[in-house]
Amino acid sequence: MTDSPRLRLLSTVDFPARIMAPFEQAFDVVRGTPQEATQVAPDVVLCSGGGVRLPAEVIAAFPDTVKAIATYSVGYDHVDIEAARARGIAVFNTPGVLGDAVADAAMLLMLGAARRATEAIAMIRNGEWKGWTPAQLNGVELAAKTLGILGMGDIGKKVAKRARAFGMNVAYTNRREATGEPDARFVPDAYELIAQSDVLLLAWPSTPETRGFINAAALERAKPSLILVNVGRGDLVVDDDLIAALQGGRIFAAGLDVFNNEPNLDKRYLDLPNAFLTPHVGSSTWEARLAMAMLLVDALEQWQQGGAPANRLV
Repeated sequence: MTDSPRLRLLSTVDFPARIMAPFEQAFDVVRGTPQEATQVAPDVVLCSGGGVRLPAEVIAAFPDTVKAIATYSVGYDHVDIEAARARGIAVFNTPGVLGDAVADAAMLLMLGAARRATEAIAMIRNGEWKGWTPAQLNGVELAAKTLGILGMGDIGKKVAKRARAFGMNVAYTNRREATGEPDARFVPDAYELIAQSDVLLLAWPSTPETRGFINAAALERAKPSLILVNVGRGDLVVDDDLIAALQGGRIFAAGLDVFNNEPNLDKRYLDLPNAFLTPHVGSSTWEARLAMAMLLVDALEQWQQGGAPANRLV
């Protein structure tokens, strides 16, 4: 802890008490919307990627007391970074502590899609199961299949480790060849990776280059047996094209944790038996959530004392 005056923090996030506790121990916390910053004059605005956006006009309206924005997320596309930079407002995020939780979720999506979990759960819950038959809900095994990873960062590497334990072969596309991955094959061209993959994991961030990359042209390269898994961002996918591919049997299945326009996902996904869906819960473990909170608390305390935290974006 620091002997400096306690920072006044405006939280726009509805945290469980267990997650809010570290913030309340370190700072004077008030709750409200970003627009209420003018009334409470905080030092820091705490937000997250879950629907609370900080566009340029909101940041421009912050009072001069606001010196930092802390986003309880790895992604920061909901914060106008350049607007914060123009105001001299520091921005912090939470990288490096979500990898295990999201990698576990990626395997859940992979297995759920491969083993037709949506159909199996519906059969049980709807009372339609008539007993075992050799033709019942036959899916596919992951062993000996090729997992293609678009984005070999921390999450991609952790998924690769888990996939190898399932007997999968790993290939990936990245801006550059990843270090420390001798058992993963680097494929420079993303379209070629799609063509080679039995399972394709989207672990890219949302950027102008990646948005909408999974479209009809990309899916035309895929095997009919492809399983698409998305734990990156919903806008990596063109919904019309992925839904058409799933409806027409152009690919086998999809496991999706992120969607365009969350929480208002395209309702057509709900009618697809070969779509295994979870509501953006990739990092939803107590371990990850607490680690995210502590990372921001530590960063803000370092920053207040003149330090340079590694998770400072601006």
